[in-house]
Amino acid sequence: MARIVITSGPTRQYLDPVRFLTNDSSGRMGAALAQATIDLGHEVTIISGPVSVSYPSAAKVVDVVSTHEMLEAARWAFHDSDGLIGAAAPCDYMPQQIEKHKLTKTGEGLQLSLIETPDIIATLGTSKRDHQWVVGFALETEDIRFRAIVKMSRKCCDMIVSNSAEAMNSDDNSVEVILRDGSILGQLTGPKFLVARGILFHIQKHLIDQNT
Repeated sequence: MARIVITSGPTRQYLDPVRFLTNDSSGRMGAALAQATIDLGHEVTIISGPVSVSYPSAAKVVDVVSTHEMLEAARWAFHDSDGLIGAAAPCDYMPQQIEKHKLTKTGEGLQLSLIETPDIIATLGTSKRDHQWVVGFALETEDIRFRAIVKMSRKCCDMIVSNSAEAMNSDDNSVEVILRDGSILGQLTGPKFLVARGILFHIQKHLIDQNT
């Protein structure tokens, strides 16, 4: 049995007490991956941003809001785990200044100064120990395979799953699974619960079984 951490859903970066930056990630892929992982007999901890999806009852769920919170929770969980699947879509930017009070309309528009948030998968990928592995997700709108392979290398992933923006808030997904040496392991299309099973098949064969 492997101990696996799965990040799932979006994160939020607040502008003021009521407004925030986020994306359309639903957590459905993370939930499907968690169920597929449990079905293989593994232990799962889910680090989840705000979602309405239900996660498997057998999984431990840690709720977070911001990208920084997701990174810290994932770092703690990953320390005692064998692998991590980064299915979340963390918000990549945050306001340089968070207002303490609700912003009010002035009739003159609003200019935001944004800075990058930490890269969760890159942070954990570069710090993983010899027996640990990291699987990333790459959502791109162009040059999907090329950008996924670049991300896999830059973030020190052992495998990456590439998909497109159509996966956001959808019941279906179409992905390509790529191993660290650039080998294309397979293309999977269909309902997310079936795609998740296919992804876990490759993770089991190429990462879990190779480390036991």
